[in-house]
Amino acid sequence: MATTTRTYAALLRGVNVGGHRRIPMAELRQLIAGLGWTDVRTYLQSGNAVFRTDEPEPGPVLERAIAERFGTRVQCLVRTGEELRQIAAACPLPVAELDPAKVLVLLLEETPETGHFDALSPADYAPDEFHPVGRAVYCYFPHGMGRSRLSSALTAVRPQLTMTGRNWRTLERLIELTG
Repeated sequence: MATTTRTYAALLRGVNVGGHRRIPMAELRQLIAGLGWTDVRTYLQSGNAVFRTDEPEPGPVLERAIAERFGTRVQCLVRTGEELRQIAAACPLPVAELDPAKVLVLLLEETPETGHFDALSPADYAPDEFHPVGRAVYCYFPHGMGRSRLSSALTAVRPQLTMTGRNWRTLERLIELTG
């Protein structure tokens, strides 16, 4: 059976934020290359890596390697370039009309149950917006995320989902890097 080499983006959850769970990107690149994966690149310091591998499930392999090397458990949400393009295409927000730094995509590890976010009333968070679609939640923060209550409300919904957020610019750049 032939193996298929694919290009993936790994989005590490909660690294290099406020000095916690520090993972230098040069060391992350070395670690990933040491797994035998190729074309390894990182983007920004917030834990975005792109690589090629024929490993069918690279997320758990990368999580174990990070734990062994850096001594910390880091969740890695991994998407193919095609999956990232689909996520961008499914965005219900008029992104071309908005500041891309104020559009956040929460990528979810699992697909939430129908109605998972129904307890959150959009009116309670206006003018901020959120739109769950499949394994993503598209958010718009017209006044920035800094003082918004929406991001913490989304992560507080139970059962808790594994998620990590990237702004629209970062999503676009990861799509470019994954070809």
